[in-house]
Amino acid sequence: MTPQQKHLTRALAAVMLAGGLGACASMGQRQREAQQYQDEPVANLYNRGTEMLDRRRWDVALAAFQEVERQHPYSSWARRAILMEAYAQYQSNQYDDAIASAQRFISLHPGNESAPYAYYLIAVCHFERILDVGRDQATTERALAALNDVVRRFPETAYARDARLKIDMVYDQLAGKEMEVGRFYLQRDQHLAAINRFRNVIENENYQRTTHVPEALHRLVEAYLSVGMIEEAQRMAAILGYNFPGSEWYQRTYALMTDSGVQQVTPEEAQHRGWLSRTFGRVL
Repeated sequence: MTPQQKHLTRALAAVMLAGGLGACASMGQRQREAQQYQDEPVANLYNRGTEMLDRRRWDVALAAFQEVERQHPYSSWARRAILMEAYAQYQSNQYDDAIASAQRFISLHPGNESAPYAYYLIAVCHFERILDVGRDQATTERALAALNDVVRRFPETAYARDARLKIDMVYDQLAGKEMEVGRFYLQRDQHLAAINRFRNVIENENYQRTTHVPEALHRLVEAYLSVGMIEEAQRMAAILGYNFPGSEWYQRTYALMTDSGVQQVTPEEAQHRGWLSRTFGRVL
């Protein structure tokens, strides 16, 4: 995730917290940054925490909100403080702790108006830990499940709108993993295994909108030519040319077909053969 994307995510989270939790008291109270506190009015503690959030002093803010819970555990302030703890932990990249705090809030207050934010924060914590495509994708799967949970539970909220954008990014990540494995098999002349991976990128509806589709079609042409499946190679080339005529991958496919002495199939002929109307159920 780029620094710009992370900044936008945090900005959205800050806006939603401000809207969901509201300003709880005047900020004219005396502020202190000490980690150890004596018993004092709950408003002082809570407002110290929000002040430290504004100053990006995540550890001091977290300590203040924890004191709200410790000193005033049965107050409405304590309920709000749990989410603020989660937010401070998220901002300091303590993702496991942030998830635990958000889950604790949901467990204690499942019907609270701020519950959608708690679910969203859990999803974002998983999302921001997605690793590169060369690593295990368990974190990616958890992010996808959490983002879909937000969309399912709160479909009309701003959280769901942002989650849908992130879901597209997650699917691109998963499709990229399929491509990496497919290229691995292709380089080792394990063509059938490679074909299965590349076809999954084309056939899976969730992957068909990703950036990997043009390359997947090109790699299928490569694999089919290697095993002598000429008509299938022609079909993939025609589909690639129909959907991505100006792409680098179509230019490479055209050159490959020409060098292999295989006749290119025009879009009209491909349509006549039914290749475009039967492209894994639809034209891409």
